[in-house]
Amino acid sequence: MSFSITRRGALAAVAGVATGALHAHARAAAFPDGRPLRLIVPYTPGGGTDAVARFIAEKIHAETGWTVIVENRPGAGGNIGLDAVAKARPDGLTLALGQTANLAINPALLPKMPFDPAKDFAPVVLVASLPVVMVVRADSAWKTLADGVKAMQAQPGAVKQALAASGTVGHLAGELLAYRAKFQVLNVPYKGAAPALTDLLGGSTDYMFATPQAVQEMIKGRRLRALAVTSQARLPILPDVPTVAESGYRGFEAVDWKAIVAPAGTPAAVVRAINAAAEKALSKPATIALLASEGSVPLGGTPERAQQYIRDEQQKWARLIQDARITLE
Repeated sequence: MSFSITRRGALAAVAGVATGALHAHARAAAFPDGRPLRLIVPYTPGGGTDAVARFIAEKIHAETGWTVIVENRPGAGGNIGLDAVAKARPDGLTLALGQTANLAINPALLPKMPFDPAKDFAPVVLVASLPVVMVVRADSAWKTLADGVKAMQAQPGAVKQALAASGTVGHLAGELLAYRAKFQVLNVPYKGAAPALTDLLGGSTDYMFATPQAVQEMIKGRRLRALAVTSQARLPILPDVPTVAESGYRGFEAVDWKAIVAPAGTPAAVVRAINAAAEKALSKPATIALLASEGSVPLGGTPERAQQYIRDEQQKWARLIQDARITLE
C-alpha cells in the first residue's frame, strides 16, 4: 500500500516537472508575445554604444519580427540606465547594453553603487570588445611605447595623461600601464573624448588612451601617432600599431566590452530566447562589418559564457584598483 502511494507520488512529481518544463518552453516560444522590448543605453544618443545598440535592435527585429525600442538613459557613468534595468520587472522586456565601465570598473572604483552588478543582472549575451589606442601628437618625441615609458619613469608625476572621463577603460588602461611599468601617472580628466583630444593636439597634455573610432582619422591624417593598442592582437584597421603586450608587457589587455543584460530573476528560458535572437543578429555579415570598421571584435556565446566573462572582468579590475590604489581624486 505504501509502495502504491509512493509510486503515485513519484508519477505525479514527474508529471509536474514535465508540465512545468512544457509551460517554460511555451513561455519561451511565445516570448515576447507581441510586446515590445526596451533596450536601455546608459549613454547619450549618437555615441558608439548607442550606434551598436540601434544596429543590433534593427537586426533582431529583422530576424524575429520583435519590436526593440532603444531608450537612452545617460548619467553617472552609465549607472542611471543600468539601475533602471536592475529594478525593472524580470520578464525579459527590459534590457540594457552594459559595458566594462558600469559593470566591472565602477563597482570597484566608486564608494557607493545604486545596484550590485554581480547580483542584480542576468547576463544574456556578450556583444563585442573594443580596445583603446595610446596616442601622442605627431610631433611628439615618443616614437614607441618604450619611449613614453622611459620619459614617464624619468619624470614621476609630471607627464600628463588626458582622460575622456574618469573611470573609463582609457583611464584604467593608463593606470594598468603605470602599474606594470612602475611610473606615476598624472591624470587630466575631461567631459568627453573631443575636448581631451583637442587639448592633446594643443599640447596641454602628453598622451591619451582613446577609442579607435575617436582617433583613426587623426592617425591617418598624421595629426596623431599611435604607439600601441590594448587588445591581445593587433587591429586590422591599425595593422602597423603593436599591442602593449608585444611591446614588453606580456598579458596586457584592456578592452571596452559590451553585453546585453536583463534583470536578475528573468526566467532562463526567456534569457535563452533573447540570446538566440541576439546571436543571429551578431552573426550577420553586416553586423560583423560594422563592428570591425570601428575596431571592435564580435564576441557572442551563451549566457553562461557572458556571466563568466563579466565575473572575470570584475575581479580583474577590482584587483588593479586595489593593488594600484586607484581613486577618482
